[in-house]
Amino acid sequence: MSPHAVDIVVVSYNSRDHLRAAVEPLSLVDDFHVIVVDSDSSDDSLESIADLPLSTVGLAENRGFGHACNVGWRRGEAPIVLFLNPDASISESAVRQLAETAELDPGVAAVAPRIVDEEGRLDFSMRRFPRLRTTFAQALFLHRLLPRAGWSDELVRDPAAYSQPASPEWVSGACILVKRPVLERLNGFDAEFFMYCEDIDLCRRIRDLELEVRFDPQALVVHGGGASMPRAALLPVLAASRIRYAAKHQPASVALLERIGVALGALTHALISRGGLEARRGWVRALRRALSPGSARVKRS
Repeated sequence: MSPHAVDIVVVSYNSRDHLRAAVEPLSLVDDFHVIVVDSDSSDDSLESIADLPLSTVGLAENRGFGHACNVGWRRGEAPIVLFLNPDASISESAVRQLAETAELDPGVAAVAPRIVDEEGRLDFSMRRFPRLRTTFAQALFLHRLLPRAGWSDELVRDPAAYSQPASPEWVSGACILVKRPVLERLNGFDAEFFMYCEDIDLCRRIRDLELEVRFDPQALVVHGGGASMPRAALLPVLAASRIRYAAKHQPASVALLERIGVALGALTHALISRGGLEARRGWVRALRRALSPGSARVKRS
């Protein structure tokens, strides 16, 4: 067995402002192995942590979050792998809590913590798999009118649900612990998702193995990014990823309807978005991406 109990993989992309705070405390724990994978940053992110006892990998190009995560976990040997965003912080005790939860039950493949933002506000990090009804409900803003209705939204928005252990369909990839044998069996993240939906896809494939995704409220993570909407420039990427996910996991007819729902959502947000001109332009680009035939070309696994 590896001398390290946990490998901690952090993917950096122009994350210099946050990276050291995320990894320094963890790098000083003897049986943690921190692996930072930098996706061709332009801000010299790795220089900010050069003096710390951890491993770094500098990639020559940015091939996406899932690809970088795969590079990271394959550099380690620990039986448990924690994936952590560079703008998130987790304590040693919280990491051990997640690991213990995973190790106590052989049927558990992945465990996620309770996530709050820097103000202590809860991030609704437990999610439901995308379904046509939720895609169209979100496109028509029904999830805002009925935020607690399970059919209208993919987020579990009941704060009480986050006070007890649970087994959500999927969890936010901002912080998720996965057993190495499961990663090896699944070949890690699907790197065809450049960004967004790679965590949904991973949890979906875990559940296809009849293994469990667990939520442990005793472990806490502070995530600076929280549950904020993607920047306008990334809205087309989000649209493409949702369409790719549907093409991979749904029959062709359902995937086509999902594409229509994603396009409708981009259109309605472009028309009445409160994010200003930049956001409207982002939604227009997302609409064009959703209508592009190439957005649904993915490999099925």
